[in-house]
Amino acid sequence: MRLIFMGTPDFAVPALHALMAAGHEIVAVYTQPPRPAGRGKAVRRSPVHEAAEAAGIEVRTPARVRKDVAEHEAFAALNADAAVVAAYGLILPKVMLDAPRLGCLNIHASLLPRWRGASPIQSSIVAGDSQSGVSIMQMDEGLDTGAVLLEEATPISASDTASTLHDRLAEIGGRLIVRALQEQPVAVPQPEEGVTYAHMLKREDGRIDWSRSCEDIDRQIRGLTPWPGAFTTLDDVVLKIGAATPLPEQSGSDAGTAIDHALTIACGTGALRIERIQKPGRSMMNASDFVRGQAVPKGTRLG
Repeated sequence: MRLIFMGTPDFAVPALHALMAAGHEIVAVYTQPPRPAGRGKAVRRSPVHEAAEAAGIEVRTPARVRKDVAEHEAFAALNADAAVVAAYGLILPKVMLDAPRLGCLNIHASLLPRWRGASPIQSSIVAGDSQSGVSIMQMDEGLDTGAVLLEEATPISASDTASTLHDRLAEIGGRLIVRALQEQPVAVPQPEEGVTYAHMLKREDGRIDWSRSCEDIDRQIRGLTPWPGAFTTLDDVVLKIGAATPLPEQSGSDAGTAIDHALTIACGTGALRIERIQKPGRSMMNASDFVRGQAVPKGTRLG
């Protein structure tokens, strides 16, 4: 098929590669414009931009598309059979949704209607879901409300982070979009029951509330790794927590208080043994290395 591909982050790259490997003609790739990133604020192109350019595909980077008539006309002029959208980052108006012969298909990282919205991968882990997955959806004007063509589930393990689940779902998304285009299954409307929304993440979402259970905090740490990251404070210094082990059988201390000298912290119920921790301006390190350089005696309060 003649396809337009629309995506921006790493999550979308496996799908682009899978479509090319399946023999589809990618007539153009749309992605977010290059933007300053990192400590030096150097202008960087998106992962999809890099992948498309390496493959010799035309790349288009409009900053906005909703009311740009010229962009609508240029999009329609590509005469695509379908547009595949994967974490593109811009809302498409109806005139663009309707332009390709088969419309626009979205690769969404959840089992819809659970976790519509911006952060489905992180939200599924933080909420303690037993599984996640990918939905191939026929896009409409709503927020992830379109009918679903295909779904594939994957279990969420007790060791999964947003990073590991992201990589697994990205691979599933590439495989599933190829199937959807080949099989062209009937799109099934989403059920009205079970709708949840995953909000846009902010840094403050990572702040640890030690009054919560150790299991809840463990899911927060795993669900927000690598970004925005779960964090606490020690003497007003922000410490990012990269990994921890929940200890539900531990009890008897005030929440947020160290119960030993090895960074085991009491929670609302149970305790959490911190395994990986990061100081500002430093790399993530093992907790044992951290306490060798900075003692955290029993009774020290965090957060």
